[in-house]
Amino acid sequence: MELQKSFAQVSRPAPDFTLEGYAPDGSFKQYSLKDHRGKWVVLFFYPLDFTFICPTEITEFSTLNGDFEKLNAVVFGASTDSCHSHKAWCETKLGKLAYPLLSDMSHAASSAYGVLIEEKGVALRGTFVIDPDGILRYALYHDMGVGRSVKEVLRVVEALQTGELCPASWAPGKPTLGKA
Repeated sequence: MELQKSFAQVSRPAPDFTLEGYAPDGSFKQYSLKDHRGKWVVLFFYPLDFTFICPTEITEFSTLNGDFEKLNAVVFGASTDSCHSHKAWCETKLGKLAYPLLSDMSHAASSAYGVLIEEKGVALRGTFVIDPDGILRYALYHDMGVGRSVKEVLRVVEALQTGELCPASWAPGKPTLGKA
């Protein structure tokens, strides 16, 4: 019997990370989950720079970044590419982003969050919402061939922030089912 690796689980502390990132101001900086306690964190992994689906998600997160900020949330994109690859991609294809792209070349974070495809050295599409206390509250994993809905991630953050039970297709301003 083969033992399964342990990785991030909803309702447990999110795996901490410290990764170098390509910042919105064009510089390279270190980013750590622990530095964002007191804020909601949206961490999403994507397979690779210079691909076809990834830019649609990355630019949509950037377009909606102000909506996340209004919810006291910070957004981080991450892949196993280098920061220099992120920079080149932004400068030649993506344009300026409103949040950093993190480099997980060591595969430590993508492995801890359970999205690493080891034989390829790339991450699946994985989306994680971490509350201000560092607890993982939402995790979504899916195949590389389908882009995620950034508006759905925003809706999930809003639903989690109600602190109440939210039915299927709940939307801000709609009734909840009361306290959990």
